[in-house]
Amino acid sequence: MGIYRTHLKTMDATHIRKDFPILSRKIYDKYPLVYLDNGATTQKPLCVLDAMREEYLNVNANVHRGVHYLSQQATDLHEAARERVRSFINAASTREIVFTRGTTESMNLVASSFTEAYMKEGDEVIISTMEHHSNIVPWQLQAQRKGIVVKVIPMSDDGILDLEAYEKLFTDRTRLVSVAHVSNVLGTVNPVKQIIETAHSHGVPCLVDGAQSTPHMRIDVQELDCDFFAFSGHKMYGPTGIGVLYGKEKFLEEMPPYQGGGEMIGTVTFEHTTWADLPFKFEAGTPDYVATHGLARAIDYMEAIGMDNIEAHERELTRYALEQMQTIPGMRIFGPLDPSRRDAVISFLVGDIHHLDLGTLLDRLGIAVRTGHHCAEPLMHRLGIQGTVRASLALYNTKEEIDQLVSGIRRVSQMF
Repeated sequence: MGIYRTHLKTMDATHIRKDFPILSRKIYDKYPLVYLDNGATTQKPLCVLDAMREEYLNVNANVHRGVHYLSQQATDLHEAARERVRSFINAASTREIVFTRGTTESMNLVASSFTEAYMKEGDEVIISTMEHHSNIVPWQLQAQRKGIVVKVIPMSDDGILDLEAYEKLFTDRTRLVSVAHVSNVLGTVNPVKQIIETAHSHGVPCLVDGAQSTPHMRIDVQELDCDFFAFSGHKMYGPTGIGVLYGKEKFLEEMPPYQGGGEMIGTVTFEHTTWADLPFKFEAGTPDYVATHGLARAIDYMEAIGMDNIEAHERELTRYALEQMQTIPGMRIFGPLDPSRRDAVISFLVGDIHHLDLGTLLDRLGIAVRTGHHCAEPLMHRLGIQGTVRASLALYNTKEEIDQLVSGIRRVSQMF
């Protein structure tokens, strides 16, 4: 299970980094890796990799309905992972935990099945200006197919949603609110509890995109009272290709299946099919049962550190990064500058340097950042830019790496 059990409570990044061998490699055989692209995907600790390798070596068999020993063992691990996720986000029941391929599939599942169950032409969904494409395009597809209307919460220039304008968007045709908990570009931590309460006051359920919040802060879906919540394993030190959709049982029971096939059926004849019980109704085909086990181990890893410790460490890193980066001439940081209003994501431009040039040259110094529109083109249009450079932080990052980033930006700036 790695060395994490003995030291992570101290939140000592020097020791934590030993669980992530990739962080010690050299880039271009010259520079130590400074990995600041965690908003796209995090690195994986040895305990996650070891757990997945162990299952493939010793417990590899398709889950559910198998009567043989390996199948039963694999099923036990898979369903134990579901319970681990339930506990992690404090859902009321494992019936409310649907495994998907990631946040994007979770959002598409809700857009498809919720629209089919509850919406007709002219009905409305409310999203926000700062949404990822995975919370825009699925609703546009439904607008094309079923004639629903997409309405957008505006935001201020410093990346704060206008909640007064939000309140005014509701009509008797509003059927769902779907918003990001944390912006993957601006780092803005949206007041989702207030957003949910407003929606509920109008009798409207709320879907929360938790891709950028779940790795960084404690999530309690019952305390939030959200109706749906989506997140991805690969952004929280788990494997790629696995994600979660939490949904209140009431809605999941009433919504039709997203896909058809094996596993999600009760009975099948050529004339008629019935659906399996929750959550299997939404899990057609063979699940990635090894990845669910890896996700459970990633949750173990994070909780061994303590979510409060992770949040405190990353907030301090974010505060330090904002402070240091603002000393660079020509620096333009997008989103709120108040560290208490943002998460561990900082998007920026420097002078007239194109974001791609800046990111490419930082890479030559071993500093991994992301450039472009970050799957949020409407937000870029709102900001009047084509793209940004984005540095996103994780529990293994250090102030020394922030210093290297700042030094690298200064060095690139001098070239221009």
